[in-house]
Amino acid sequence: MKRFLLLVGLMLVFIMPSAAQDDVKVLRVDAGQLLGEINPYVYGANYGPWALVSMDMASEAVNSGLTLLRFPAGNWGDQNNIRPEQLDLFMLQVRAWNAEPYITARLEGGTPEQAAELVRYANIEKGYDVRYWSIGNEPTLYDDYTIARFNEEWRIFAEAMLAVDPDIILIGPEVHQYAPDEAAPDYLQVMREWVQEFLKTNGDLVDIVSIHRYPFPLTMTSSTSIEELRLSAPQADSMIDLLRQDIRDAVGHDMPVAITEMNSHWSNSIGNVATPDSFYNAIWWADVLGRFIRKQVEIVNYFALAATQSGFGLIDRYSVRPTYYVYQLYQQFGSELVFSESPDNDVTIYAALREDGTLTLVIINLSDVEQQRQIQLENFTPGGVAQVWRFDAEHEAEPLDDMTVSEADIVTFPGQSITLYVVPAQ
Repeated sequence: MKRFLLLVGLMLVFIMPSAAQDDVKVLRVDAGQLLGEINPYVYGANYGPWALVSMDMASEAVNSGLTLLRFPAGNWGDQNNIRPEQLDLFMLQVRAWNAEPYITARLEGGTPEQAAELVRYANIEKGYDVRYWSIGNEPTLYDDYTIARFNEEWRIFAEAMLAVDPDIILIGPEVHQYAPDEAAPDYLQVMREWVQEFLKTNGDLVDIVSIHRYPFPLTMTSSTSIEELRLSAPQADSMIDLLRQDIRDAVGHDMPVAITEMNSHWSNSIGNVATPDSFYNAIWWADVLGRFIRKQVEIVNYFALAATQSGFGLIDRYSVRPTYYVYQLYQQFGSELVFSESPDNDVTIYAALREDGTLTLVIINLSDVEQQRQIQLENFTPGGVAQVWRFDAEHEAEPLDDMTVSEADIVTFPGQSITLYVVPAQ
């Protein structure tokens, strides 16, 4: 009898880990499914004279990992003309920070001649070779503007700018608050009409279709909770699907898309658990950015690089905000998107290959409790231990101990965390 009980006990030792593993959800990666090059300009931000990087934070700007800066950003550009010295200073900064410039010409209150002169000064006289340009910022908020008026004026400006430099890449229409899905309120669905009508008129001149989105606050007096922010992340997927459908409906084919302004809040909210300056904003943005990458968006500009009087900035006057560290991790991400999937939205995964075949994984636990997962790698054999980097309440995008990545292992991810794996190929 004692021998029988001992045998049963030994059997349980071996069976129970397997049964426990069967209950663990799987994060699946198929490195054999190559989905295309990741545009490096998904790691962009907005920047302007209204919110400059201070001298104290110059090195943080250099090391930010940002690849594209949209200037002058926000409605400043529709209230002011860009002066030559402002453009010159911006170009000095953007080149020093190893980023690409992207300039918005003034539409409301501006003229086609002024826009053409800005292109001439930048690309002909100064030889800055600025490729990315847009015309106006959020025309959907202009007083006394109709869709028809905007479409007509945009075309006149575009033709004047292209006459100076036919190689510039035009981005538009830059509408505010594009609808996140078909169930969005009517006032958001109006933005879809703006996009479609713009493309019917100017689809032959615009190169990249752009929108803006700020999901919160829901009202002027409400504050956003972590749970609300977490649940909004999947809207990034539905919004891009909707935009691509609107493009096909308008012009009959696909076009490149861009999110040229986005953050969690459109207001100057600051100091709460889910405002743009918060720790959780970084967790949310890491997932939203990963979704845009997986949807193969061409350009993503976070709002904004620097800000001191609001929660918007990645950089404050004397410090960096938590979302800054999202770019510290993603700048190590590979350049070739590969297939990845998660069974739920609590823990998400994004995967890419580097040129040397190294596999990189960004895994985000959006929940507030630790989660266990298995990582299933298909068509990829690790060639050694993986480097591991983490952002959470205790780590600011810091390296952890190297580890093996094996399907036999159950990995624990802390609540509200971002983990980067850099896995060498065999």
